[in-house]
Amino acid sequence: MDRTRFLAPLVNLPVVRRVADAGLVRLAHRRTRELDAMDAAKAQANAILKLVRTAKNTRFGRDHHFAEIGSVADYQARVPVRSYEYFWDNYWKGYPNVTDQTWPGFMPYFALSSGTTSGTTKYIPVSAEMVKSNRKAAQTTVSLFRHAFPYHQLFTGKFFFLGGNTDMPLLANGSHGGDLSAIAAREIPDAVRPYTFPPLELSRIARWEEKMPRLAEAAARENVVALSGVPSWMALLFDMMKQATGKKTIAEIWPNFRMLVHGGTKFDGYRDLFRAQIGSDAFEFCEVYPASEGFIATEDPRYKLLRLVPDHDIFFEFIPCEDFDAHGTLKDRPTRHTVREIEPGVRYAVVLTSCAGVWSYLIGDTIIFEQTKPPLLRFAGRTKNFLSAFGEHLIEEEVEKAVAHAAKACGVFTGDFHVGPVFPSKPNTPGFHRYLVEFRGDVPDLAVFAREMDKELDRLNEDYAAHRVGDLTMTAPQVVPVKLGALSGWVEARKGTLDVQTKVPRMDNDGKMTEQIRTWLQERGKIT
Repeated sequence: MDRTRFLAPLVNLPVVRRVADAGLVRLAHRRTRELDAMDAAKAQANAILKLVRTAKNTRFGRDHHFAEIGSVADYQARVPVRSYEYFWDNYWKGYPNVTDQTWPGFMPYFALSSGTTSGTTKYIPVSAEMVKSNRKAAQTTVSLFRHAFPYHQLFTGKFFFLGGNTDMPLLANGSHGGDLSAIAAREIPDAVRPYTFPPLELSRIARWEEKMPRLAEAAARENVVALSGVPSWMALLFDMMKQATGKKTIAEIWPNFRMLVHGGTKFDGYRDLFRAQIGSDAFEFCEVYPASEGFIATEDPRYKLLRLVPDHDIFFEFIPCEDFDAHGTLKDRPTRHTVREIEPGVRYAVVLTSCAGVWSYLIGDTIIFEQTKPPLLRFAGRTKNFLSAFGEHLIEEEVEKAVAHAAKACGVFTGDFHVGPVFPSKPNTPGFHRYLVEFRGDVPDLAVFAREMDKELDRLNEDYAAHRVGDLTMTAPQVVPVKLGALSGWVEARKGTLDVQTKVPRMDNDGKMTEQIRTWLQERGKIT
């Protein structure tokens, strides 16, 4: 039983909400001062030694001689960088019975995570310590936000978590499995639930086709002050809410709305759309960077960049992307930097060690640090999300920026998109990039849209510009307009389900997936 349950009837009193909000601001200032004074490198060194001590008697700890580790260098010498498959094959095949394999004790949860390109479901252990780590990261997010915006009251209304199905199945050993948002919803203390939305009877609906309209109707009756979710789903929610209420903007429905939390994908293409949908300047965006394996960073509004969280029992390593081959495969003996050695402007792959038993685990994301003290970064894409079919060496971040630039130049809003190469079919005819792009509302002049993307990519990437000179090795991109939501439909058909974790693969380096998607869309009349 939740020990805070007896407080639940009190928290809806206006005076209690005002007092709680004032207390939150004081805590926010304190936590921010703590972070600003912290030596992130020292905090990270302490973190890995604490994790090693805790897990030294696990099977993984014995296999890797944790009892002999006394420094970061000792740890890196004994524990190579690995992927999910290594842990599954060697330590987690007894799923869900993984007690004392890579982390001590019973594992209460498993986060189900789908790879965006492989579609393979991963079962990531989530320990009681990881629940606490994620909670501390969430508190850090709110603290940095309220420190920067002390007058944006959050406890005077409700925080809307637009997450997955929270009805988590009970596994054979007593653990529960579900997506990360479901675990977070399950762990909300009873005293805090009156500050949150949706209620359990709505969040437990499994089918999104049923869930989204009901969420939109119910949310329109609430005093929502903050919303958190994946951008594509939040955009759909806003459309449905306006349709259900007849209102033109979200600000008319939620006049006290102050905070939009986004993560899980690049946001460049959504920022202008959300400002138009909400129709108010009284709110702020807040980016977070969570992963099923552990929370990585959260936005510090003072810098408008993600800030690495260094003190929540997660240890980070960073591998320069030059240590990956042309197929996105890690080379032998990669360079492994800690936060002490990172440099601004270098693209790194993220490696994570957690308080749930993943050790030097390559999560597949890439980042770029803009500053080292404090460690400020931006998400740059996936290690295997790149486009270099013709030697152009485009990364996901550059393509995202080009699509957002073209949309703004043409005065339109986009949904999801996908891009891949089309190789020459006859001699002396160069190949090109084919973009499958969802447009909200009217489809722009596609030639202009393609030209604006092309110009922006020329500006962002010298290799791309070199290949585009005179159309000698690569011709101008082709833009194929796609009905809104159609790309998610392809993912759903491929996976057999649609959920909040559904992500459309952005890039395809060999063109096979791009052709599969285009064919599927064409056969179903989804190309406009």
